Amino acid sequence: MLSRTNLIILGVAVVAAIAGGWLQHESRLAHVPAGVQVVNVGDLRPDLALTGADGKEHRLSEFHGQRVLLNFWASWCVPCLAEMPALNAAQHKFGDQGAIVLGIAMDDPARVHAFLAARPVDYPILIGQLTPPSTSLRFGDTDEVLPFSVLLDANGRVLATRRGPLDPDQLANWLSPATAP
Repeated sequence: MLSRTNLIILGVAVVAAIAGGWLQHESRLAHVPAGVQVVNVGDLRPDLALTGADGKEHRLSEFHGQRVLLNFWASWCVPCLAEMPALNAAQHKFGDQGAIVLGIAMDDPARVHAFLAARPVDYPILIGQLTPPSTSLRFGDTDEVLPFSVLLDANGRVLATRRGPLDPDQLANWLSPATAP
């Protein structure tokens, strides 16, 4: 049996943990400007129109019917650049199985074009909106930390999100038609 002092310490620790969780939740929401809708797992993705690296406007609905991995990145983001070869390999491996990697560059368009001219990838790249609310924020990247990835099912519903780079096993898990995260 715990002594009264130990019970008080345990109670204070539990209250502190609950308060910490609540504060973390509230600070996440504090990064979202009033009136901005942020998608969560289970939500339908917004049908944003973004300019592609090809100079044409593309809507996210163009990829309806495919499992889509949205990967938010920037040319100055070292972990993003380290992740790109695995994304390229995943596109080659799963592209004919109904999945597509879609890079969304959260960067100046001129820098994106210069980067892709030197290091092309075999998946489409769109240019995200940097001004508030940014494209990555609208997809749940409330701290706007890159890389950030969002997995959409064939109907455009958010299946999963991840901050930080995806490793090849995670990519296979996310993009394989037989699995769901």
